[in-house]
Amino acid sequence: MRTEYDFSKSRKNPYAKQLKRQITIRIDTAAVDYFKQMAAELGMPYQNLINLFLRDCAIQKRRPTLQWPEDPAGSAARSH
Repeated sequence: MRTEYDFSKSRKNPYAKQLKRQITIRIDTAAVDYFKQMAAELGMPYQNLINLFLRDCAIQKRRPTLQWPEDPAGSAARSH
């Protein structure tokens, strides 16, 4: 290994924009377990599988269908 390196002719990484960014998100246990099980079957880390799934959603411009569960106690309170 050299004691010094010359970086005067170096250039920026052209792939730097494609690098992954570490974030913190909250995902419910059922979703994590689902991806962990599928990832184990495929022989890959579950984080990579979640990333592939989310990237595919972004490329395909998929939008979620949001359906909130009915709250029996809340619906009675709203009718009064």
